[in-house]
Amino acid sequence: MSENCTHDCSSCSENCASRTGEKPDFSAPANPNSRVKKVVGVVSGKGGVGKSLITSLMAALLRRRGREVAILDADVTGPSIPRAFGVKENLMASEDGIFPASSATGIKMVSLNLLLPSETDPVVWRGPVIAGTVKQFWTDVMWGDVDFMFVDMPPGTGDVPLTVFQSLPLDGIIIVTSPQELVGMIVEKAVNMARMMDIPVLGIVENMSYFQCDNCGKQHFIFGESRVDAIAERFGIDAVARMPIDPAISSACDAGKVEMIEAPWLEAMADKLERL
Repeated sequence: MSENCTHDCSSCSENCASRTGEKPDFSAPANPNSRVKKVVGVVSGKGGVGKSLITSLMAALLRRRGREVAILDADVTGPSIPRAFGVKENLMASEDGIFPASSATGIKMVSLNLLLPSETDPVVWRGPVIAGTVKQFWTDVMWGDVDFMFVDMPPGTGDVPLTVFQSLPLDGIIIVTSPQELVGMIVEKAVNMARMMDIPVLGIVENMSYFQCDNCGKQHFIFGESRVDAIAERFGIDAVARMPIDPAISSACDAGKVEMIEAPWLEAMADKLERL
């Protein structure tokens, strides 16, 4: 809306979005020292389903394929990306912008935890401040050359996901879910938000899908039978992955060695991203 708008279209001469029907442009410019080719959001309708884990594994997988990869940690109040990669140094800056941190294999990342005096300091901010911080991670960080940037978003459909959807040039999103029946409804909310914002859903990952016995090899569906294929078919999502419950994965993340996890379950998802 124009600042000269009178809020009465019958007497106003301004050609604002309300009159023309055009959508307002909220896109934010990248830092001049950033050349990011593809941006993929990793979202979930609820917390605790492993969104940050899938973000980390996808980044590590594409890095092993020789791609330049970055992670923008948009989960400001619950950042866990640096811990998973064992990255602890504080971010540095110059007059041109902020330098991203780098993992052992060269994955670039920015997270609020890398700006706090201690990673356990709480972030007690209101939604608009958090959303503005996420936008600054895009506009103020000198990302350099990046083939794939993953944006680890907080759960839900609030201020931060809306800011990312509107401000960043998203090429699509990956939805992370779990087998519980309730999650089907929550996934639908995420899919519908993406459709409202004209963002493609690139795939869906069901985390904690099953536990495979070391002795007999049988799969046990601890949280209920997998429903991801039915959900994907319902919404026309053609890329599906099922992640097992594996204590070794948790141990690697706690030790800051997520890059050591092979994650063969996500190879097909990585193939799709490379075809973008």
